[in-house]
Amino acid sequence: MGSKLAIITGGSRGLGKSAALKLAREGVDVILTYHSNAAAAQAVTDEIEAMGRRAAALQLDTGNIAALAGFTQQLKSVLAEKWQRANVDFLVNNAGVGIHASIDTTTEAQFDTLYNIHVKGVFFLTQQLLPLIADGGRIVNVSTGLTRFAVPGYAAYAAMKGAVEVMSRYMAKELAPRRIAVNVLAPGAIETDFGGGVVRDNAEMNAFIASQTALGRAGLPDDIGGAIASLLSDNSGWINAQRIEVSGGIFI
Repeated sequence: MGSKLAIITGGSRGLGKSAALKLAREGVDVILTYHSNAAAAQAVTDEIEAMGRRAAALQLDTGNIAALAGFTQQLKSVLAEKWQRANVDFLVNNAGVGIHASIDTTTEAQFDTLYNIHVKGVFFLTQQLLPLIADGGRIVNVSTGLTRFAVPGYAAYAAMKGAVEVMSRYMAKELAPRRIAVNVLAPGAIETDFGGGVVRDNAEMNAFIASQTALGRAGLPDDIGGAIASLLSDNSGWINAQRIEVSGGIFI
């Protein structure tokens, strides 16, 4: 891939961490954001730098829209100081939270949290960073398999991700003059701490997921990190405006 540079939101753990490490192994430098765990973020940057790549970690709450302008200025400073450049090649909008609640119990506060992070956060962070994304670059927006199949308790979360999928097609259309490709990557059920770690830690749930998946197991973070790295590789430049589900064939 050469000396490309990616920014990954929510890169201190789970899928974002896996993507950061996979990209680094492919020769890509990484700037990751983290919400609150600075130590975990530093551990990821240390691991990347041990591979001989350059990395940085910046704090960001993607749901705090008022903070995005300040974050962008901080990012510009890091780019200038550490990389002596003014842009990035790749943006991975990965940061997110999962809230499990039925339609009849979902609160407005829960709904707003999901909306601010997954819809407004993705839209307005991308807007802020557009001047910093190189022409010919790529954007990957992370969605979920739950936009294709329905699991009770995830109506609000899945609706937000549905918005991200529509938004991504519009991004692909509007950014086409700059040759920026935009795709959606939709993970299936993955063994992370997402949603309280239910897929990873609940043996009954894990077995159920495996029984409903063609390849016979629940997903792992590296399944998704590898797919993100593949989407950003030189071999995938003609993939654009697509929703790519990475789920091992769940509920088919």
